[in-house]
Amino acid sequence: MIDDPMKKRIWKRLTLSLLFVVAIAQCAFSQDAQRLKVGLVLGGGGAKGAAEVGVLKVIEEVGLPIDYIAGTSIGSIVGGLYALGYRSAELEKMFRSQEWLNLLADREQRHEGKVISEEDGVVYVLGFPVSRKNSKKEDPNFGAIRGDHIVELFDSITGVKDSVDFSTFPIPFRCVAVDMKNQQEVVLSSGYLSKCMRASMAIPGAFKPVEIDGKMLVDGGMLNNLPVDVVKAMGADVVVAIDLTQNKHETRDFSLKEVTGIGGILDWAVSRPDWKKYNENVKMVDVHINPNLAGYGATSFGKKSIDEMIRIGETVGRKHRAALVALKKRIVR
Repeated sequence: MIDDPMKKRIWKRLTLSLLFVVAIAQCAFSQDAQRLKVGLVLGGGGAKGAAEVGVLKVIEEVGLPIDYIAGTSIGSIVGGLYALGYRSAELEKMFRSQEWLNLLADREQRHEGKVISEEDGVVYVLGFPVSRKNSKKEDPNFGAIRGDHIVELFDSITGVKDSVDFSTFPIPFRCVAVDMKNQQEVVLSSGYLSKCMRASMAIPGAFKPVEIDGKMLVDGGMLNNLPVDVVKAMGADVVVAIDLTQNKHETRDFSLKEVTGIGGILDWAVSRPDWKKYNENVKMVDVHINPNLAGYGATSFGKKSIDEMIRIGETVGRKHRAALVALKKRIVR
């Protein structure tokens, strides 16, 4: 027992100080526990993904925390890298510096100056592989492009070369692909990251499907180009979606069984069987950012186009800045 009055006062002050610190810590913990979780959705669109980088600049400026990420096609690439810790400045540098057309199409620069050439049973036209009939790399699956170079790029950028659980990333991540055999959406939550991102962007008829766990996977945009439902399933309470879709359509019934040969792919491109899911997903978005990229396409990987799309993304992001700030204030209950 403390008898000295001075010591009693000091002890009382120390006790009060300790209680104050504990109360502050409990309050901070309580606020974090009650904070709404934010999901970021990155849609597919090929080269138009450069606009997503511009929007991310503004999200970072606002300081909106991101708790979960889901992406499709180019959105899976941007999203996967962002989940690992890359930020807009690094992604912008990547978009501006890579020879995207060569990487995405497996173009062999040693053949690009020749109209037709052949090596190891592979026939090249202007450097692009178009036939592998007698090649040791023969692959019977529909699609001309193997995507070897882009996987090598992903390996070097991500530094992740083993099978991993994407929930262990600094920001938990999911990417979307489609199983062509069963005509079903596949949400990839673990595995070899580079291969999963490559599967998510495997446009049928252009890229070879990617085999994962016995399934032949192609571009997730075939069924879910804006995977809001996926990030919601991860635990997101509110959603920010960067949507690269330009031409909107009403829902129409369509089966992937119709996607056979070039005619089927063209029909799919016009009909967009993913619209039912897309229209449902858009309704669940809290901040929907949809840059106007008219005049730009999935293959607009030229330097000038990339520069302009990044600028467009940043501009539209700033138009939504007030909504992002409001969402930041809202997420703490």
